[in-house]
Amino acid sequence: MAVSLPGDELAALVQPAEDSTPDVIDSVALARLYGEPLFALPQDLYIPPDALEVFLETFEGPLDLLLYLIRKQNFNVLDIPMAEVTRQYLSYVEQIREHNLELAAEYLLMAAMLIEIKSRMLLPVRKSDTGEEPEDPRAELVRRLLEYEQMKLAAKKLDALPQLGRDFLRAQAHADLTAERILPDVNVDDLRAAWADIMKRARLNAHHHITREQLSVRDHMTHILRRLGSVRFMEFSDLFLERIDEGEPAAVVVVHFLAMLELARESLLEITQAEPYAPIYVRLAYTALAH
Repeated sequence: MAVSLPGDELAALVQPAEDSTPDVIDSVALARLYGEPLFALPQDLYIPPDALEVFLETFEGPLDLLLYLIRKQNFNVLDIPMAEVTRQYLSYVEQIREHNLELAAEYLLMAAMLIEIKSRMLLPVRKSDTGEEPEDPRAELVRRLLEYEQMKLAAKKLDALPQLGRDFLRAQAHADLTAERILPDVNVDDLRAAWADIMKRARLNAHHHITREQLSVRDHMTHILRRLGSVRFMEFSDLFLERIDEGEPAAVVVVHFLAMLELARESLLEITQAEPYAPIYVRLAYTALAH
């Protein structure tokens, strides 16, 4: 069935609803819920009674509580009045039992030990068969209390030492430095030493090349004949001094010696010596025949 509506009502339905949230909020938000500011607490908000608890005195365990009660009233640890201490201890345990039963369980074990010690002290004292005095029922508790007090004092001394982040901060500084490269001063001696080092390395890495030098025995034979042609004779050593003085290599001197031997073999050269260890002389053989 079709329903007809007036034009004004139909336009109101078609247009989107306007946002009622103000653009500018003057009041301060109490909190944010899912990202939205909350300016007033909800009327149906329920806060449990035990949501907030304030502990004026906190103890780390039964021994800590027991030691606190003894030191607070200046009792002698070696002679603890068990009745008074047990009464005060049970009073505190009764308070924490009302709020935290799991926490009270640990303290109830110590309360049972205190009641046992108190009951043992009420019994008549009986000496042992050996005649020794019986051990004080409080001895074990006193030992534990003294050891715990020593550890507690040691912990306080350690906590009093300066700690990083609590008592002091590590100093940190950022130095914005730019390093400038300084070129070394080079003088002539440094350049000479560097060049000498380069040449030394070059010689160590140089390859040895062997080349064949063309030396002619015939040329040296002609040279010897020309030298002896102008003199009657020549001492053997003078024949090679010229080559040595000119700095000729050893191979040239050897070829020069071979040329002399070749001339002697062909009877073109005579080699004579007057007596042993006397100087050796060289002269042309055909010149001697002509004379």
